[in-house]
Amino acid sequence: MRRFPPTHAAVALLATVVFVATGALAFIPPLDLPKARVAASMARRGVLRMDAGEEGPKLAKIEQLKIRSNYLRHPLSEELDNEEIFLGADAIQVVKYHGSYQQDNRELRKGGEQKKYQFMLRLKSPAGEVTPELYKLVDDLCTDYGQNDLRATTRQCFQIHGILKGNLKTVISSIMKIGSSTVGACGDVVRNVGCTPAPFTSPAYEYAREYSKIFAELFKPQTTAFSEIWLGDEKAASVEYWKGDIERWDIEKIRSHDNGNGIMVKNKVESLYGDRYLPRKFKISISVPGDNSVDLYTNDIGLVVITDKDGGLEGFNVMVGGGMGRTHNKEQSFPRAADHLGFVAKDDVFELMKSIVAAQRDHGNREVRMNARMKYLVHNLGIVKFRELVEGYFGKKVEAWRPMEEWQYMDWMGWHEQGDGNLFLGIGVEQGRIRNFENGPQLKSCLREIVDKYNLPMVMSPAQSVIFKGIKPEDKAGVEDIMKKHKVGGVESFDSITRHAMACPALPLCGLAITEAERVLPELTRNIHAMLEEMGLGEEQILTRMTGCPNGCARPYMAELAFVGDGANSYQVWLGGSPVLTRTAFAYQDKVKMPELLDFLKPIFETYKKERNVGEAFGDWTWRVGKEGLQAKMA
Repeated sequence: MRRFPPTHAAVALLATVVFVATGALAFIPPLDLPKARVAASMARRGVLRMDAGEEGPKLAKIEQLKIRSNYLRHPLSEELDNEEIFLGADAIQVVKYHGSYQQDNRELRKGGEQKKYQFMLRLKSPAGEVTPELYKLVDDLCTDYGQNDLRATTRQCFQIHGILKGNLKTVISSIMKIGSSTVGACGDVVRNVGCTPAPFTSPAYEYAREYSKIFAELFKPQTTAFSEIWLGDEKAASVEYWKGDIERWDIEKIRSHDNGNGIMVKNKVESLYGDRYLPRKFKISISVPGDNSVDLYTNDIGLVVITDKDGGLEGFNVMVGGGMGRTHNKEQSFPRAADHLGFVAKDDVFELMKSIVAAQRDHGNREVRMNARMKYLVHNLGIVKFRELVEGYFGKKVEAWRPMEEWQYMDWMGWHEQGDGNLFLGIGVEQGRIRNFENGPQLKSCLREIVDKYNLPMVMSPAQSVIFKGIKPEDKAGVEDIMKKHKVGGVESFDSITRHAMACPALPLCGLAITEAERVLPELTRNIHAMLEEMGLGEEQILTRMTGCPNGCARPYMAELAFVGDGANSYQVWLGGSPVLTRTAFAYQDKVKMPELLDFLKPIFETYKKERNVGEAFGDWTWRVGKEGLQAKMA
């Protein structure tokens, strides 16, 4: 476990970034904020029209599509019923809001053949929680309709790959009928709300889980398109399972409350989103002081539960403007760690959250999609002006950030006491792939047998692994026997690099992938660890991540060491991320071929061993030395 000084080290660096892409952002100058909101309100009422004219600029095509879709219905509803094995371009965009991406398995077709179309489906699991009934269902669905495996994601939910278009309704309706959902797992809305996965029963952790579920409901799209398309005249047999934990809250009353400052729009269907929803995806996560297992600084909004000495909820520290996605050779796109916005009392947190989302809805960039995330709005305005913008909607000042204990990064793997007499167990899943591996761990069978025998609920980890909670102490030996039977190792079976490594799925299914990630990182991390052992550094925990493209799904830009695909079998090497995930790394070297990575890294590790301070982590050392300093040492 590592610590960092309580000052936010990333702020100074980010403040120096010069952003000069002309037209890339609709910069909001320090003007009278109510006027800015009036302008945005006029835009929502039709001044920004789909057809160009004197009344306003032409809307981007994706914005036109959102309006034409009639709240996420068309042309998806029509194309699901045709004879084609794929969706058209517009329906592909709409189905994302329903939790699915159309994909093509490049390895199953030869040149000139029709693409091998299939669909990936992503579930919604607020706070990462999965009931045993849901796990059994998705395990069956991936066998019957997918590619016989599941993917645990960095956003604490499951993905099912390999679903054919003709089976989408069966799969999604089955998930809805059991009391789960795929709504908002993708698309330009608030995505699955993340939370520290540790199922401790202490008040702070309980609050984190409760508010994750509240925000998941508060920002859920209100269109009835989802039930109309996937259930038809049927009704789901069960309400969504997480609603039972927040029954004391009147979410609709919270959502519809209008303070008169421009948060709400005059729309009978989507009173928070409007008919164009948000400019881009929007991510929220919650944790407790000291626990950064959820990678809080990568979110559009990150919240930290603040309690009094008796465990009573006082409010939340709030950070804004994090995000990972970027594009190679486009300096106007970049990863960004969130800034500290301030503290909000518990009675005001809902209104502040709505205010932040409204600020992004009205002022986020809808013209250039590459710059549509809220991180660019925060960067362009600066945190002071962004705070003022939010306060205009909020109707009051945001309080100062409350001091907290220092951050640590924990993956919560292995056995732990929950605090109520029961145990929880974190089972490491390399790169998130739950499968029965040939001549390897039978992970899929192992998890299913544990669920079948003990009926245990599961928590998805932000590190692509799973946690079983509520285990009776007397069942510990039985769980371990099942793991041993299926060749699934405990936390001690992972070396210090592999244990904390993450990769995106990349090839062959992701349409954005330039090169490999998930399928090559396990061998690479083992080779890196072997090299470190030879140097006497075998116990070093170096957070290592890999993606097959620069979009950053495995959050590589926060890691101490990262490999970002920039060509066939080629990677951009990033260094300098914080071991407790509080700052972005820097791009150190482009176009390093996979066979050359170990030779490339060796002199860097050797210099680290010679020159590091006592107890200095690899990421902290590379950050201190800097890109130019490190290049000079390697020359």
